[in-house]
Amino acid sequence: MLTVANQKGGVGKTTTTVNIAAALAQSGLRVLVIDLDPQGNASTALGIDHHAEVPSIYDVLVDGQPLDEVVQPCSTVEGLWCAPATIDLAGAEIELVSLVARELRLQRAVQAAATKGHEYDYILIDCPPSLGLLTVNAMVAASEVFIPIQCEYYALEGLSQLLKNIELVRAHLNPGLHVSTILLTMYDGRTRLSAQVAEEVRDHFPDQVLKTTVPRSVRISEAPSFGETVMTYDASSSGALAYLEAASEMAERGAAGDI
Repeated sequence: MLTVANQKGGVGKTTTTVNIAAALAQSGLRVLVIDLDPQGNASTALGIDHHAEVPSIYDVLVDGQPLDEVVQPCSTVEGLWCAPATIDLAGAEIELVSLVARELRLQRAVQAAATKGHEYDYILIDCPPSLGLLTVNAMVAASEVFIPIQCEYYALEGLSQLLKNIELVRAHLNPGLHVSTILLTMYDGRTRLSAQVAEEVRDHFPDQVLKTTVPRSVRISEAPSFGETVMTYDASSSGALAYLEAASEMAERGAAGDI
């Protein structure tokens, strides 16, 4: 189970979540995407209905509805499911404040689903671009944090704040929490800046950064408007091939870690 987090917007969090999930599912694994972002972009990219009347992750967190009752299958990729986000989730930050064990709501929902036999090989949680209660719930539920980093200068500035928050959650709520994977996104091989940012991140996190970098790609940007991931929209594009490579690198690391 991985929490895909970065409080900076526009770094490719949702894009990375859905495409890595689709690539893993295409390899024959059972994958669940939990959309914790009120904008619901991950749900859109997977072609999942997420208007206000649809049972969603909001009902799970605030009303205690079982997770398996809100999960929907993705129609374009077999073996891929999604717990959608609706606009109701925008108010969940405030509503969660008064609830008992507010930081543990998602963790308990996932554990309850597993005891009923709803098991997945991978669960990817797409977080909102903030460090509020929704992101804290995700970090308590999962022990691994997966950080997509845009190859731009500002991306490095936001990273230190994210690491401080991960440290806080580890100290008070989830001692097993750690950054397991970092993926460099929107890499532009024509600029020195991209190469410099990539080099700096690799120097700081030699064990966590995947060898694969995801290039800037029009196909990746176009895919969600068709309710698809780039894996099905244009499987031979540079973006799809990069995500496929990144997913296989992650799976190999995971397998090595299980031995």
